Amino acid sequence: MQPSQFLFAMQPILSRAASSLARPSSRPSTHVSALATRGALTALSHAALLALGAVPVAALAQSSSSPLDRVVVTGTREAQPLSKSVADIVLIDAETLRDGGADTVEEALRRYAGLQITRNGGPGQSAGYLIRGNNASGAIVLVDGVRVGSATLAQTAFEAMSLAQIDHIEVLRGPASGLYGADAVGGVIQIFTKKGQGPLSVTGHAAVGGNNSRQADFGVSGAQAGFDYAASVGRETSEGVSAIRPHDANGYYNPDRDGFGRTTAAGRLGFTPAEGHRIGLSATQSRLNAQYDSADFDANFNADPSPDFRNRLKTRSIAADYRGTLSPIWTTSAQVARNTDDSLSGGGFPSRYKTDRDQVTWQNALRVGAGQQVVLAYEHLSEKVRADVFPSAPKRTNNAYIAGYTGEFGPIALEGSLRRDDNSAYGGNTTGNLGASYALTSELKVRALAGKTFRAPSFNDLYFPQYGIPTIRPERGRSVELGLNWTSGASSASATVYRNKVRDQIAYNPDPMGTDCPKGYFGCAGNVGRAKMTGATLTGSHRVGNLSLNATVDFLDAQDELKRTRLLRRAAHQESVSADYDTGTWSVGATLTDVGARPDVGGNLGAYAVLDLRASWKFLPQWRLEAKMLNVADRDVQPVRDYQGLGRQAWFGIRYDMKGL
Repeated sequence: MQPSQFLFAMQPILSRAASSLARPSSRPSTHVSALATRGALTALSHAALLALGAVPVAALAQSSSSPLDRVVVTGTREAQPLSKSVADIVLIDAETLRDGGADTVEEALRRYAGLQITRNGGPGQSAGYLIRGNNASGAIVLVDGVRVGSATLAQTAFEAMSLAQIDHIEVLRGPASGLYGADAVGGVIQIFTKKGQGPLSVTGHAAVGGNNSRQADFGVSGAQAGFDYAASVGRETSEGVSAIRPHDANGYYNPDRDGFGRTTAAGRLGFTPAEGHRIGLSATQSRLNAQYDSADFDANFNADPSPDFRNRLKTRSIAADYRGTLSPIWTTSAQVARNTDDSLSGGGFPSRYKTDRDQVTWQNALRVGAGQQVVLAYEHLSEKVRADVFPSAPKRTNNAYIAGYTGEFGPIALEGSLRRDDNSAYGGNTTGNLGASYALTSELKVRALAGKTFRAPSFNDLYFPQYGIPTIRPERGRSVELGLNWTSGASSASATVYRNKVRDQIAYNPDPMGTDCPKGYFGCAGNVGRAKMTGATLTGSHRVGNLSLNATVDFLDAQDELKRTRLLRRAAHQESVSADYDTGTWSVGATLTDVGARPDVGGNLGAYAVLDLRASWKFLPQWRLEAKMLNVADRDVQPVRDYQGLGRQAWFGIRYDMKGL
């Protein structure tokens, strides 16, 4: 491998590894911890005074349903009312995704689920996501129950997804390896595409925005004669701005615009031959062509940023499933699926990374008594990668056996899970969760949960030439949390405090002594650290007539316990506050997002606050004009060191829904 090829191929690995390494911050870690504690108490008192709530009002309901229909599946792998969940779950419904003004999937997750987001520039650029301070590799992403993402980078490309193809999102914050296995350290993000129901419905949307941006999508759905169907297509383009700032440390700056084009499609088809039995087929596909700034290197390691660097990413998932009620106490479901993540990235020396993931799941729900349910499941996962840098096509298989239990005993609710994973690459692991809640009154509930987790090494960690270590061990973690939920009419409030400790952290090992890594190169993957993430999440909502108020506040102290330094790119606090006034004919709204200072490689990133405004006018029952202004104050946002987000951007659009808006 030529030096330039090696350096380019190593860029995504070193960037991801760097996010796991700690660097000194501008303030002592004890100060950060104390600040988080004082801030949490202050924000909690404000939340109580303002009567804000457990989860945003819009985020409690699926697809314009009543409160009785607010059902989630991610917390137990089977449907349960959100109010009964012991786990910390956020439901972001279709109306919130459509009307909330977020421009990307990442931004919707930041606003409504409290995820911290890192992105190498504006929309369309590679993005990372942190749940409770855990790396993107410490979260599982599912689309209609299918695990998706790159097995080489160990994360999912949200930049390739469009909000137009999504019906709703469930985010489980906290340990979930007992149900979902490897990588569910920080939590699980489950995305659901649209499903057909009722008479024929047609939807459409088109908008234009600054930086010569365009977007359009079209959808059709319905159900008839035992069949249900839904299909949607979308296209987005933007010229963007330069992803890199001038005078960056690596010499990557190129003054050209780094735009993107994204095409998405999704479809679901189901047949119900008899009541209680459904056979389904679902598929999603996206194509992303995004420009970015980087550099090729000659034999003397001189940087050349002039080539046209592009990330050409194709993702595809297809699944066949069956769900049937075999008896009053037994429901079974099965799914066979394949996910493909195919990336070709680079300038003069592009590299290809392709993941093929095959998944088979068989799950059974048994109602063993009044208010009690046992879930038994088997899951087989086969992963294979092909990359220019790999001399062969490494693969691994995982077989898992899952048992879960939920039970209600008056004011007490119990949840537990146990899972055994046997993997061909890194051996066996047993994980589990145990949680309980107690209803102190009809309005107030306290809950507690503890879990054991692990993160699997990625294919890059295991096999990347001169970097991967086949004997690397999985990360192992222990997490505990305590929460308090209060609901009264249109007001609610909640607070969750948590601690997650991870040992054998997988990160970049510079190996200064030359004892662990292949000689003559630049270090390798290794079990080099211990991390501790402690924090508090406060969320709230209140509705008065036409006015809705929502807030999410997160405090985080993420530390490398060995070096006693803050983990990179983790803000000590992040807040998102929204207000919307809707008369039915017209609406106005605003969202303020505040992100604290963060340490990064070579320095600190400054805090910033971004204000977004939105308005709409429904001039006919099925038609609506929309406008929004993102980053109204034109704040200079540096999401990652030397990268820049978009400045002020205006959007104008029109939306149609046959069923009415």
